Amino acid sequence: MAYNSNEIFIRVTERIAIISDTHGHLNERIRGLISNCDHVIHAGDVGSKAVLDALPHLGTTIVVRGNNDLPEKWLKNEHRVLKQLPLEGRLIVPGGEIVVVHGDKFGAPRGRHMALRKRYPCARMVVYGHSHQLCVDKESIPWICNPGAAGNNRTYGGGPSCLVLTASGRRWLIKSYRFTRS
Repeated sequence: MAYNSNEIFIRVTERIAIISDTHGHLNERIRGLISNCDHVIHAGDVGSKAVLDALPHLGTTIVVRGNNDLPEKWLKNEHRVLKQLPLEGRLIVPGGEIVVVHGDKFGAPRGRHMALRKRYPCARMVVYGHSHQLCVDKESIPWICNPGAAGNNRTYGGGPSCLVLTASGRRWLIKSYRFTRS
């Protein structure tokens, strides 16, 4: 068998953990779930460097800044890390592109999905946080998804939640996880 040095081997299927709104605390059960994924997306309101340090070191980690990721809410010695967080991120996986924003800049909840679809028409999925409300809107492309809160704040009667996307070139499957309060 001849070896062609121009061949590029790519992963056929990838698992992407999608979290948001940790506000300084990453739930341990969600952290365990994330460790079985290939990539991590955090859609803002991280809350501290400790959350970033708690994320498993996987393929690619995309983290964006939320409206509560402000210098006055982070420890002074963490401001350098905070300044490095972008307002928007992108991850290309088999089958398309995922855009990540916090969502607070896209109007009232009622029109937010329409505004996100209008702003990112070429994406396959747009991930946002901010509302702490777990939501998977696959009504049209791009899908609009919010993983809810992966910390302890405002989980709306449930517990912390997240999403896991399994992406291949032919099919995307998204699964939501909600843990009971501990």
